[in-house]
Amino acid sequence: MLRKFFKSLFSHSFLIFMTIISIGPFLWLISTALKSKNENIFAYPPQFIPQHITLENFIGAWQQVPFMGYIINSTIVTVLTIVLNLLFASLAAYPLVRMEFNGRGGCFFATLATVMVPCQVIMIPLYLLTLRLNLVDSYGAVAGFAGMILPFGVSAFGILLMRQAFMAIPKELEEAAIIDGCNVFQIWWKVLMPLVKPSLATLAIFTFVGCWGEFLWPSIVLTKQEMFTLPVGLNYLQGFFSSNWRFISAGAIISTIPILIFFLALQKHFVGGQTQGAVKG
Repeated sequence: MLRKFFKSLFSHSFLIFMTIISIGPFLWLISTALKSKNENIFAYPPQFIPQHITLENFIGAWQQVPFMGYIINSTIVTVLTIVLNLLFASLAAYPLVRMEFNGRGGCFFATLATVMVPCQVIMIPLYLLTLRLNLVDSYGAVAGFAGMILPFGVSAFGILLMRQAFMAIPKELEEAAIIDGCNVFQIWWKVLMPLVKPSLATLAIFTFVGCWGEFLWPSIVLTKQEMFTLPVGLNYLQGFFSSNWRFISAGAIISTIPILIFFLALQKHFVGGQTQGAVKG
């Protein structure tokens, strides 16, 4: 009994310690954003709790750069990227699970191998291809958005995730749908897709977080400030000779709020066993 108590105590202490390490930087970001001008954010020893809590930094950061335009651009890019990922990943995963064709295993392993290739490795050829296709904002807003969205319209991680989700669905459901007269597309859309909502929600959240916080690729392909996404626009809060870290912290918190809202909206879908009991054993 005593051994079990110490084991539980060690486990909970370790989890609490890791939680503090994980959320510590974010809490310090909030503390910096809430401090007034008269407080030294670089004081030693560090003062975690602000002496005078103020929202002036959020107002100042909002007025410093066109936040609303950046948010609209990020929303357009993120929403369309999520839609394309959910659509293309599920369309690519279904044949890899249910259809028999030559080279199916090779296609799967080739797709899986791309996970090991960092995005930065293909950044230069991808940028040259984007230029050749005129998918930059110098050719218009539509071209600029397409240049940011299409390179990330599908990912190997999404295909792998949806493949595992489809593999967990009993084949008897598809056989019953075929008997009822459904074609392949109807089976995919009306039978399988409603049953993999937790995986779709998971893929949507991962795509949202990655796309909303993407800085490198938009900063490469965009040249017009009115086309900037939120991470690129926040860079303008940093001056050439000095930086207002209170404004930068406030802007970073503002950019984080949509991620929290999106996650809270979809967290109820993180449940398993959607197909349990659908087919009698």
